[in-house]
Parts: sequence; structure tokens; C-alpha cells
Amino acid sequence: MRLKGKTRRLMSWGVCGAALTAALATPAAQATPGEGRGPGHRPAWTLTETGTDARFRGLAAVSSRTAWAAGSKGTVLRTTDGGRHWHDVAPPGAAEAALEFRDIEAFDARRAVVLAIGEGEASRVFRTDDGGATWTESFRNTDARSFYDCLTFFDSRHGLAMSDPVDGKFRILSTADGGRNWKLLPTAGMPDAQAGEAGFAAGGQCLVSSGPKDVWLATGGAASARVLHSADRGLTWTATESTIPAGDPARGVFGLAFRDRTHGIAVGGDYRADQASPNAAAVTGDGGRSWRRSTTPPPAYRSGVAWIPHTRSTALAVGPTGTDLTTDGGRTWRTVDTGSYDTVDCTPDGGCWAAGEKGRIARRG
Repeated sequence: MRLKGKTRRLMSWGVCGAALTAALATPAAQATPGEGRGPGHRPAWTLTETGTDARFRGLAAVSSRTAWAAGSKGTVLRTTDGGRHWHDVAPPGAAEAALEFRDIEAFDARRAVVLAIGEGEASRVFRTDDGGATWTESFRNTDARSFYDCLTFFDSRHGLAMSDPVDGKFRILSTADGGRNWKLLPTAGMPDAQAGEAGFAAGGQCLVSSGPKDVWLATGGAASARVLHSADRGLTWTATESTIPAGDPARGVFGLAFRDRTHGIAVGGDYRADQASPNAAAVTGDGGRSWRRSTTPPPAYRSGVAWIPHTRSTALAVGPTGTDLTTDGGRTWRTVDTGSYDTVDCTPDGGCWAAGEKGRIARRG
């Protein structure tokens, strides 16, 4: 969806998750990222130096040391040393073409797939197998009615990309070779879109997957904000209304995270800074067949959400006004940081990363 100007898997409770949760929950976490409050105080996030003012809405955290970020001005960065050094690894010509990268999926330090969003040929997919030294453009949209928003991968071979509705239905691309080739899936199993309904290319989390076949699609901009679910890699879908307010092009579900095929969190609200976002989070325990509003939601619009590894009920949500923490599976949230971020991702080894405006990329763990 055109925001203003258009705009992984958890185990039982473990030491890494507990330590990260404790650090994020300390009073010092209210400090501005990168700033302390005296001896013994540490902020929730540690900002890294990226050397750019690009806005990063795409983030793929591989480990506590390796991460990829994709953003405005054709920018793609990669680190392999925990954020001490970021390297510009964007596809050649991306900056000159002013491509808007909004989602990136990485399999390791060398292999990644990145999505550029926009109308018509502005929507493109690139893949690298050598850490960004070279890229191959594997898809360029030729339908002026399509606008691709998000990517997701079930494994290193099978993945999907989604476009805003065309002829009344969301359009889904599929790959079975790691993003080297893409094909359009039939729309017979896709429910009709509501008038004005679309996805938000706001944090790379409007299309997410869990396990070998389950995938969820977040919507907004219509009478109701829905979550669509497919259990067969995008061939057939069911749609369920969320509890997050909609009824306006700026409101809806912006980000999803599932820790398994049943337990999920949705975040969103109204992305306009002068508008309130009540009930900005919802939870499901049945794979998205039903949603319950958070009893104490984040205090404002949130565009990104991620489960903290090695926990069953702890997650982070981020947005322009801060980071919120839940330790009860999304029922209640409390703000632990006031820095601006658009997206968040956590890794099996206990690392979490966040990225956003003005070149901001931070890590924790």
C-alpha cells in the first residue's frame, strides 16, 4: 500500500531469552538508544554507525553478528561483525534508480533476496549468493496495476511475494528455487478484497510464514483490518477480521509475527503522527482463525513485531515513538525505549535488531 507517498521459532525458556528480556525490561531501557544514564545503566538498544540517512524498513537478522538491512535511496547494507561495520552491498544502479527497498529475506551471510516496492516496474526482486558482491534481478513487475509490498520464505527454496489487489484480489508470486525464478499463483483460492484494502509496505512484515506451509497476510485501508491465512503456501486462503481499527486508508494491521503455526501477534494502528492508535495490537492462539485485542496495547502505532527466541511469551513491537515489550504473549505491553524504529527481527542465538529512519540500525544481545 502507498503510505504517504507510498509510503522464528521458539524453544522453551532459555538463558539467552531470559537475559535479553531482563535487559530490555530495566528502567534504564527508557533512555534514548545509544545513551546511558550513569554507571550500570544500559539502554534497550545500542545504535550502530551506518554512515547513511536512508530509512530502513527491511531487516533480515541472521545472527547476533550478521544482519542485512534494506531501505530508501536504493540502499542495502550488511554487517558480519555485530554492527561495528556496515557495508553498502546494494544492487548496481539501485541508488540511481531511487529504488525503495522495503523487505529483505536472508538465509545466511551470503544469500539474500530483496524487494523494491512501487507501481509497475518499480516493484522488483533481486537475489545475491555472494554477500551482495553481485546481484541478479529475478523479477520485474510489468503490470501497472500491481504494487508489491512484502516477501517471506518458508525455507531457503520456497517463498512468496504479495501485491496489493488486482482485479479485486491480492496477487501472490511464488518461488521454489530461492528467489531465482518467480511465477504468479492462481487467484481462485484468494478471497475477494474489500474496497480500498491493501497491504502496508511499512516494515517487511505484512507477509510472514511459519513452518513449511503456513503463511499470513496483513491488510488495512478498508472497512476492516484483516489477516489472511494459507496453509498450502499461498494456493488457498481464509480471511479473518482483526481487532485492530481500520476504516481509513492510513489504518490497519501493519506487521505480523508467528512463533509457530498457532501463536501470533498483530500490530498496527494509524501511521499518521497526529492520530491516536488505540488497540494497536492483537493476539491469536488458533493460527489466525480468531483474534483478541491486547488488554494493555502499545500506546501508539507500531509497524514491526518479533518474538524473542527461547521464550514462549515474550516479544517486541516497534514504531516511530518507541519499543514495547510483552512477557505474556501479547496480552499486555509496556514501553521500554523511546527511539524511532520501523522494523525488528530476532535470531535463534539470542540477538535482536531494529531499524528505522535516518539510518538508524540498533542491536541488542
